[in-house]
Amino acid sequence: MAGPTSMSMCPMAKMCKGMMDKPRSGFALLVPGLVLIILGVAVIFEPRILVWLIAIALIVMGVGMLFFGSFIRRHQGGTPVSG
Repeated sequence: MAGPTSMSMCPMAKMCKGMMDKPRSGFALLVPGLVLIILGVAVIFEPRILVWLIAIALIVMGVGMLFFGSFIRRHQGGTPVSG
């Protein structure tokens, strides 16, 4: 049976080390976390907000899919999309 191969560092450790070297990567995770906590508390106090949040999420996902679809069509050599 072959012994373990020598690796200086696994790819995940390299990525984590790169994130630790950048001071703003922690901030980039903090802001969405705080927003999600605030939205969760708002839903507890006013449950009707949940319907609006789901509607907004669906609209944003739909717009994102349209943009992504036109991006893919443009780069695959399909018919150009005006806009």
